[in-house]
Amino acid sequence: MVRSDARENRARILAAAREALTADGSTSMNQIAQRAGVGAGTLYRNFPTREALVLAVYQDEVTRIIGTVPGLLEKMPPLEALRHWTTDLVEAMRRKHGLGDALSPGAHQAISEQSYGPVVAAITRLLDAGKKDGSIREDADPGDFLQLTGALWRAAPGPEDRAPRMLALILDGLRAHR
Repeated sequence: MVRSDARENRARILAAAREALTADGSTSMNQIAQRAGVGAGTLYRNFPTREALVLAVYQDEVTRIIGTVPGLLEKMPPLEALRHWTTDLVEAMRRKHGLGDALSPGAHQAISEQSYGPVVAAITRLLDAGKKDGSIREDADPGDFLQLTGALWRAAPGPEDRAPRMLALILDGLRAHR
């Protein structure tokens, strides 16, 4: 069992690291410890390497995004829930690319392997809800959807961000023909 103060320290470290590394990928571990209000020993006890910290930040973000699916499906129709969820995923993937400079190729592979299954399961849940209510085509495939949306987080953000228009096209293609 982990003590509550240890859990809180870990959560503060992850939040500080997410913020710091997204803004500046070269932020030092000591700067992250200071931002989190913990000592360097506490930081290194939780995350022995910079790469371990970056991987944990990314995994925490994926877990958060996956956890939003039930609430979205309770509040809105499946196609709209899929739009909101995908927009959140795109923003997270854009942040991941900002963190990516701190990772080795092996760590990039580990991220992909750890997150692929849970992300596809979340997409499956969203698509299945739409298939059930008749708003999403029966042949919609979660792996295809993930591959198509991969282009969205590579689109340049900002005033000329094409991701929302591209997502609208993808979602139009998912609509069931009645």
